[in-house]
Amino acid sequence: MIINRYINLEILKPLALISLILIAIFTSFSSAAYLADAAHGLLTGATVIKLTLLKTVIGLEALLPTALYLAIVVGLGRLYSDSEMTVLSATGFSELQLVKAILPLAVVVAVIVGLLTLYIRPWAYQASYRIQARSLAQLDINKLEAGRFYPLGQTKSVLFTAGISRKNNRLEQVFFQDRQGERSRVIRAREAYFTASAEETVPVMIFVDGYAYDMDADTAPLSLSFKILKLSISNFSSDGQGYKRKAVPLARLRHSTHPGDIAEYQWRLSMPLITIILGLLAIPLSRSRPRQGRYARLFAALLIYALYYNLASLGRTWVDQGRVAAIPGIWWVHLIPLIILVLMLSHPYLKHRWGTNKRASLPASAEP
Repeated sequence: MIINRYINLEILKPLALISLILIAIFTSFSSAAYLADAAHGLLTGATVIKLTLLKTVIGLEALLPTALYLAIVVGLGRLYSDSEMTVLSATGFSELQLVKAILPLAVVVAVIVGLLTLYIRPWAYQASYRIQARSLAQLDINKLEAGRFYPLGQTKSVLFTAGISRKNNRLEQVFFQDRQGERSRVIRAREAYFTASAEETVPVMIFVDGYAYDMDADTAPLSLSFKILKLSISNFSSDGQGYKRKAVPLARLRHSTHPGDIAEYQWRLSMPLITIILGLLAIPLSRSRPRQGRYARLFAALLIYALYYNLASLGRTWVDQGRVAAIPGIWWVHLIPLIILVLMLSHPYLKHRWGTNKRASLPASAEP
């Protein structure tokens, strides 16, 4: 128990530090896009802070497994570099006992990640969409400049206005484009202004006197003229897949047959599993010889982490695109690192046993 506590303490120290560093870096990058919108007058300072905090909460599901993985590599790397692991091995403390010592910590982090990805993450997305929708619906047109293109928040919509009527808070000579996959919609109108849906969760643009064009890669373009056209910004609509996959509760995703929903559902369930696999995979990856330094295996560990994460993202994309069915889904992705983990943990024992059998098979005259 003393050894287990000592090992976990050596991991908890870098875990706290690495977590803070990753959160700080992620927060700074997340706030950059929102600050750009604030500079264009699309968001207020208070809104930027709220959205940045929510984005950070969403990112914790990936940051915590990464921090645990790196913390184990660095923490055990110090024990190897200072020959402490050599001493422990000499006393009979095997790598299997090291796994038993670290597994409870990995499970605790996995439970936290599970709560984040299964429950807190959808809530954070819902809150983020609601705040952005309300900000667009209450957009102060006086802060906009004529003759500029404005991306509307984190959507795929772009707005251009040739003039601004400060008196009635309307845009004049408006060009609007919205993209959904291969489909693109272009609207040209004499005037436009923002409002909100009844629930104030979806921003709505009202276009006056203009033309709308729907273009799809598989069909001929469609055009229509209108006097009044109401358009919900697609990325905030409850019917939009971007909103549905990220913000819908787990129970609704479980019963969905849409490939994108299946991919999202399996991804959420996979995050705690990924946390435990990464935590255990870091144990053999931290092996190093004395005097090599605690960061000797860090590059190899980062490479394997990148391969695993990209492979998991690829599996999720294949399920999303319908290339892979719900079974095996993305579960096959985790078999590869599990096989690597078993091979790496068993390698010292297999090597020792092979060497023992080889010496036993030598004739007596060949023995030194």
